[in-house]
Amino acid sequence: MHGNLAFKEKKEERARYKETREVVSRKVSLPAGEKLLYLFTIMLCMTVAGVVLWKYAQIYEVNTKLQQIEHEIKQLEKENSILKVETRKLQEPKRLIEQGRMMGLIPSTEDSIEQVSADVSYYAANKANVAANR
Repeated sequence: MHGNLAFKEKKEERARYKETREVVSRKVSLPAGEKLLYLFTIMLCMTVAGVVLWKYAQIYEVNTKLQQIEHEIKQLEKENSILKVETRKLQEPKRLIEQGRMMGLIPSTEDSIEQVSADVSYYAANKANVAANR
């Protein structure tokens, strides 16, 4: 057969592809306990984050109020300094004498000054005079 041309050799057809078996593995889902643990952990983290944000919001609000109060204090201090200057001007002796003259008052002399004692009898007598004059 080997060399004989009249005889055709039959060739065995071999499979052109290699037969493979594909192994399909299914993912095993997480157990319920582990799912609950993850859920609890996520909820705990979210709660902590919420509390931290809430505290920061409170701190921001307090700082804002503090700045407003400090601004008001500065304004009031300015007003107080202006009012102190005005009171000094109004309490000047020259101005007071001038105002008194405008109202018809006359400066006192040393002869017209009376010494008054703080006795109880004086208060009682003075009260009686005031009551009688009314």
